[in-house]
Amino acid sequence: MTILGDLKAASFVPWIERHAAKLGLSQAISHTSVDRIELDVAGPEELIDMMEVGCSLGPIDVWVETILRTPIRSDDE
Repeated sequence: MTILGDLKAASFVPWIERHAAKLGLSQAISHTSVDRIELDVAGPEELIDMMEVGCSLGPIDVWVETILRTPIRSDDE
C-alpha cells in the first residue's frame, strides 16, 4: 500500500501502526516521508479494505490524496 498526500509522517506512522494492530493486521513500513508512506499489510482482504478506509480518513493532521494498493501473492496461492 502506498499512501500519498500531505502526511506529516512523524504523527501518521504511529497512527498507522495502532490502526493495523486494532484490526489484527500485520504491517511493515518500508518508506516514510512527508508526502509518501509505503507499507506492506497482510491479513484478510476485508480488514485490509478497512485499513485503507481508515488511512484515507486518517488523523486530523494529515491529508491523504491517494492510496495505491498492489497485491502481492504468496507462493501458497
